[in-house]
Amino acid sequence: MLDQLEAALRPPKLEMAPYPAKHILLANGETLVVRPASMDEADVLLEIIDPLKTLDRDFYDIVSARLYAELLGWKRHRVRNEYCLVGVINGELAGIVNGRMFDEHHGISYHTLALKRGLRIGAHLFASKMEHHIEYLGQDEVWIVAESPIGHRRWMIEYPLQQKFSIQHELGGAPSWVLTRETYFKARPRLVTGTRPVPEELLACSHPIRKPDLRTMLVQIGDTLEAKL
Repeated sequence: MLDQLEAALRPPKLEMAPYPAKHILLANGETLVVRPASMDEADVLLEIIDPLKTLDRDFYDIVSARLYAELLGWKRHRVRNEYCLVGVINGELAGIVNGRMFDEHHGISYHTLALKRGLRIGAHLFASKMEHHIEYLGQDEVWIVAESPIGHRRWMIEYPLQQKFSIQHELGGAPSWVLTRETYFKARPRLVTGTRPVPEELLACSHPIRKPDLRTMLVQIGDTLEAKL
């Protein structure tokens, strides 16, 4: 039983439909399992994200720091109607996305963090997040901002999104970009992939989440930056 003070600190909750797990065949032949993270996985996610908060490359520092705070808020029951989806390859965490329901009709996209580069992990997970809001939570629109040039290209341009200067995203920064149901279903055939259900053996391999070798990611980032020079 929660004591009265803790109960008073916790936000009210809306009913949230579960996100059904799916699997995606990647360009290198590996399989990405996209599934909801459970609350008891919060600690391992925080542990994996923590060292990235000081990585001053491709805006990993600000994205990781904010994602860390959001997941800690989720764990401590201080964020209203938050969810987290993970992408897992052979048991290793490949990426994380999170967001929340603002109300029954509007969703808020928080962050997308890819830990394995070059396979569109971030794009697949962002698309899964939009799928969750529109198809499973049944929302009318999702409010989005980007904190990196890669995010801006992937979300704002690929879909393409509409900018609404009348809506200020709670993350601050630029005015919100909005994904509507109409825009989502137009983009869906190009951008949303995956197969359901996930075979039981494959789904079982996504538990427990293991820490990836972040040194590999650093090499991948370095190669990307070198290619831009």
